[in-house]
Amino acid sequence: MIKLLNEQKGFSVQFKNKTILRHSSEYPAFNMGSGEGKYKFNYGLFKIKNKSLSLDSCFDYEIIESGHKKIVINFGCGLILSLSEVDGRVHIETQKHNENINRFRLNIPASKSEHIYGCGEQYSKLDLRGEKVPIWVQEPGLGRGKDLLTLMAEVKQGYGGNAFTTYFSQPTFVSSDNWYFHSEGTAYCEFDFTNTQNHALLFWEVPPKIIIGVEDNAIENLSSLSEYLGRQKTPPSWVYDGMWLGMQGGRDITSKKLQKALDSGVKVASIWCQDWEGIRITSFGKQLFWDWKPNEELYPDFAGYMKELNDKGIKFLGYINPFLALEGPLYAEAKENNYCVKNKEGDDYYVYITTFPAAMVDLTNPEAVNWIKDVIKRDMIGKGLSGWMADFGEYVPVDAVLHSGISAELYHNQYAADWAKVNHDAVEEAGKEEEITFFMRAAYTGSSKYSAMNWNGDQLVNWSFDQGFATVIPGTISMGFTGIGYTHSDLGGYTTVSWLKRSKELFMRWAELSAFTQIMRTHEGNRPDSNWQFDGDSETLAHLARMTDVYTKLKPYHKALSDEYRATGIPPVRHPYLHYEDDETLHTLKYQYMYGRDLVIAPVVKKGKTQWKVYLPDDNWVHLWSGKTFTGGWIKIDCPLGKPPVFYRSESKSAVIFKEIGKC
Repeated sequence: MIKLLNEQKGFSVQFKNKTILRHSSEYPAFNMGSGEGKYKFNYGLFKIKNKSLSLDSCFDYEIIESGHKKIVINFGCGLILSLSEVDGRVHIETQKHNENINRFRLNIPASKSEHIYGCGEQYSKLDLRGEKVPIWVQEPGLGRGKDLLTLMAEVKQGYGGNAFTTYFSQPTFVSSDNWYFHSEGTAYCEFDFTNTQNHALLFWEVPPKIIIGVEDNAIENLSSLSEYLGRQKTPPSWVYDGMWLGMQGGRDITSKKLQKALDSGVKVASIWCQDWEGIRITSFGKQLFWDWKPNEELYPDFAGYMKELNDKGIKFLGYINPFLALEGPLYAEAKENNYCVKNKEGDDYYVYITTFPAAMVDLTNPEAVNWIKDVIKRDMIGKGLSGWMADFGEYVPVDAVLHSGISAELYHNQYAADWAKVNHDAVEEAGKEEEITFFMRAAYTGSSKYSAMNWNGDQLVNWSFDQGFATVIPGTISMGFTGIGYTHSDLGGYTTVSWLKRSKELFMRWAELSAFTQIMRTHEGNRPDSNWQFDGDSETLAHLARMTDVYTKLKPYHKALSDEYRATGIPPVRHPYLHYEDDETLHTLKYQYMYGRDLVIAPVVKKGKTQWKVYLPDDNWVHLWSGKTFTGGWIKIDCPLGKPPVFYRSESKSAVIFKEIGKC
């Protein structure tokens, strides 16, 4: 029930006994005005500034309608808002506003003690209280801190990121006070959580709709938000039958690598060959030729290879993105039919990715959408692929010209979700929802409905807390607050530059983390020869075999968490406070997580460590490997390679499974 309360010099709006809006002549709820965005675009990374920003406070108001289900308010600055209760949430909608207004700030009441989570995938900051968070889908940049790598990337290419540059950004957040916020807008935003009295949410548009939910506890709060955003579909059962082994080099090489893994006891559900469509060698490393059909030179008798693998119970996964290689026949077809994003001169907009240009499919063009879906259905699904990486989605330049006529500045973020829908619809139209999956890094509002799975993106192959191994933990947890349930990372990382090379220890520690997520998938990286690989030596193979044994023994638990997410929206990888709301210490942690209700996972994210400090919520916990029991608080535990810090609740219904794994 919505309540409008008169207050001195203004009013407030309550929903389920929580004040969600407060307006007075001293502290207006809204500021409106104009500004001009200045964007510097470089390899998918944007430097964004607000030029000539002018905001006026909307002091005057008139209550047009006031009821338990709907409130309508006319503000003197030309803004008419309606607040309605719909399905247990408040919908704040714009009925009218001055068309010259393109900047809108909502000042929403805050509490001093609350913690804020979400805004997409956040690698560096988990609790966003005290931070200013930009909402913009983009490459994270090379280096995201104040280190030498970031400085070098910025000086050399203008490609240094910061704490909040991310592939997955969304105007959605959850409060530990058990309320949530979501905007249906698509423009750039800046969310300021630094003030103790209010959150100042600046939008570079007047949002068409804002959603606010209030619930009794953390589980119900996140469940309600996830229900509104939409949930990912249940993946095929085979995804839990073993790891997805990343490899490339053609049929002969991948066949030999697969057999070596199988002979070593590695449980393999699929091989992921990103070069199925061909390769392109650049100064950045071994990259791909973006023309989406099997490359018969690398993979001769492609149909025969698919049958050979399937006879062994192994699936084959490939790769696609929304770009087209300028030298390929698919681009020639797209160019002839005007299927690509244009520049202001009316020519196809060539976007540089690392060292080469490519054209981008215009997803605002229905004919282009149908064409790229047909490519997926004919040359990927039709050729035997069981899934693929659906890469990119962050690169729409703000000065592009789109088929629909929408401003590229307003459409940029939405492209990521539309790319997810293209892949989703192709699988659905082929009738293969129970057989095929795909995974994405870029995301925005709508991605949770259409992206089959998400992965964390291109981490550095090192121990960096800015862009390396550790960042996949806060990244995954924050995705869970934005609707995403099925997540994983590039086991071992991806990006190798200069002195950064993947070590054996890093690979082994990353395998330990991956075993306790929904998917285990390796990546050779952009410079495979510089990195330690799964078959680097017999010890690494034995370690990987053991971790895949752990992973597959967890299959009933993986599937139970999948079912729970589908039913309730609570992600498998989750923040511990969801189950222990009164424990303030949990809000200070960002490098350990709960996998379901019954497991605490504290990955070893520093090199050379054989002991690890872990915080356990107040409960009865059993150390997975030793069987020792603990209650809440800080403990120090031995963590030799192969025995990462993992604890299960003694009351868990899955205790029999966990005990069996502990014997591995």
